[in-house]
Amino acid sequence: YFWRGSETAAAFFTGYIIEKALSVDNLFVFALIFTFFSVPRTYQHRVLFWGILGALIMRGIFIAAGAALLENFHWVMYVFGAFLVFTGIKLAQHQNAEIHPDRNPLVRLLRRVMPVTDKYHGAKFFIREAGRLVATPLLVVLVVVESTDVVCAIDSIPAVFAITRDPFIVYTSNVFAILGLRALFFLLAG
Repeated sequence: YFWRGSETAAAFFTGYIIEKALSVDNLFVFALIFTFFSVPRTYQHRVLFWGILGALIMRGIFIAAGAALLENFHWVMYVFGAFLVFTGIKLAQHQNAEIHPDRNPLVRLLRRVMPVTDKYHGAKFFIREAGRLVATPLLVVLVVVESTDVVCAIDSIPAVFAITRDPFIVYTSNVFAILGLRALFFLLAG
């Protein structure tokens, strides 16, 4: 407000509220993922820390790409809008569908590229077994959390771009909305 004025402050606050509202469903997705993979409560903090850090980096990349697209091709906003409508319809149609995080394409790729142990080894993502690097189930959970955030970002970032085209405002509203998610998750889990 003091730095860039009331109009920019209103755009930031509106973007923050929209991003926060669209991010609340992530909390339930986190709970579902942790339950599905039987992640011990003591390791959930570590997964969410790295998951949120990864989300901030990926969203920064998405926002930079989206801002570049919008600057050069105004019609892309209509594509973003159509995609939001499409994802909304798909979500409404699949409310009672079963979810299988272990069928995630990135999880299958990880399992093809690297062996994965069957049990958790503390808060480690990788261990050495017989001299070779092996992923733990905690890394699999992190991959699922990150890929889920990509899906959530694909619909929430265009929603904030509909309010403002300023990439700084879009990114900072995303950052502040996401940073509170981990604390809110543990509040609800408690």
